[in-house]
Amino acid sequence: MLRNLLLVLELLWVVNAAKIGPVGELVINNKGIAPDGFLRPSTLAGDTFPGPVIVGKKGDRFKINVTNNLIDPSMYRATTIHWHGIFQNGTNWADGGAMVSQCPIVQNASFLYDFNVFDQAGTFWYHSHYSVQYCDGLRGAFIVYDPQDPYKHLYDVDDESTIITLADWYHLVAVQHPAQPVTTLINGLGRTSAKDVNNTNTPLAVVSVTQGKRYRFRIIGLSCDSPYNFTIHDHNLTIIETDGEYTTPVVVDSLWVYAGQRYSVIVNATQPVNNYWIRADPLSTRQTPGFEGGRNSAILRYAGAPVKEPATNAMSKHPLNETNLHNRQHNKPPGEPRLGGADIVIPIQQRYHEDTKFFDINNVTFRPPTVPVLLQILNGTYDVDHLMPEGSIYKLKANSSVELQIHGLSRGGPHPYHLHGHAFYVVKEAYSNTFNWDNPVYRDTINTGLDSNLTVVRFFTDNSGPWFLHCHIDWHIDMGLAIVFAEDPEGTKAHNKPIPPAFNQLCPAYEAHNPDKAYQ
Repeated sequence: MLRNLLLVLELLWVVNAAKIGPVGELVINNKGIAPDGFLRPSTLAGDTFPGPVIVGKKGDRFKINVTNNLIDPSMYRATTIHWHGIFQNGTNWADGGAMVSQCPIVQNASFLYDFNVFDQAGTFWYHSHYSVQYCDGLRGAFIVYDPQDPYKHLYDVDDESTIITLADWYHLVAVQHPAQPVTTLINGLGRTSAKDVNNTNTPLAVVSVTQGKRYRFRIIGLSCDSPYNFTIHDHNLTIIETDGEYTTPVVVDSLWVYAGQRYSVIVNATQPVNNYWIRADPLSTRQTPGFEGGRNSAILRYAGAPVKEPATNAMSKHPLNETNLHNRQHNKPPGEPRLGGADIVIPIQQRYHEDTKFFDINNVTFRPPTVPVLLQILNGTYDVDHLMPEGSIYKLKANSSVELQIHGLSRGGPHPYHLHGHAFYVVKEAYSNTFNWDNPVYRDTINTGLDSNLTVVRFFTDNSGPWFLHCHIDWHIDMGLAIVFAEDPEGTKAHNKPIPPAFNQLCPAYEAHNPDKAYQ
């Protein structure tokens, strides 16, 4: 029976190579899966973990019809889908943030997410943005290829086989808020540190290469919590992209990937034909680190190598220093080149409350409003004193430079912050004391460090609508670590495409048939 289970797991990874897009159906189901040998109920897109790869090319119009077939009462049964890193310029209603840009999709209903990517290309992902639902499995890769990729001459292979997803996994369902993940899944497979699995010799993901070829690996942090130190033994990684934005090339042999972050790296398959460990070692405060028994690992296998596990050992000598990342266009951040030199300056102070077990930003714990922020704005509410949730809405003027000064927090940290609707220039990285006003990296998710650290980012307000800023440790959004920027609310209606009639049915349906009241 165990042999049959392992065969199913291997076939599951083959199925995961399926793709859809730019037009397609994404059906959300409940299903029992055992990616690390422990069978548990899950919430999945397309019956797989990770979900089907969604692909398109720069400038495409995506039309993804999401159907909610969830039935398991032990997990959340409404849903939304957020397209992480896609700016949704002119389609804020398709951003997928529950109770910020839309009401959730109820059971036995569907909603068509219809949006353009315009000038974006790179490595993105999609996930539920409804409470902590994506921790139960609703996550997948979203790739936008660039026909004019300036680095195309540096690699030979870039397809679904070169996507590497890093995900933490739990043996308890998300509504139980498990304390820590017990397994690292690389491309949907892994071995667990949990004691509730008798046989831990489950299959590991295999990434296949041919000697002499060059590969663009797209590394995606699908975590609910854990950051991972990523390495491929005996192979350098040449970074060319962060979070959907080109960088100047940087050669490293290891890099940290925080929840929500993505990197494209070029790997030259020039080593002897053999098997090499791929490692994703979690931060020890978030998950059990180490590689005993093949935990936190996958296999890089050269064509012609024996089908066995690697025997390689390696120590990182050239880890990524994030201050060495620069945007390829050498663009300067908006505003004046000094701390506080933007049109709008917003300090972000994070705190944790031991008594309530909640977080806050600037003394306010985020709680989702009963009416989505977008609908409040479209109904004519523009003043932050009247927009809900009270104290968590920050109004931004159009065509302005914005500086966020994010103070780190050790409790539950480090906290990776993600901004919807924009990317930002990282003028000061958390663990550095230097400011880069000339050509900082441009990305949408950043580690904000610990108590003594300060992260400074800049962006420009050219995308009217309400946009989430939040910690991407999914449990922490549920615990209040988020705010919403109401960007040019007076111009939101004119800036956005007409809202489809189906959007207007989401809230009435959710109010009448919310299946998750027991968890709220």
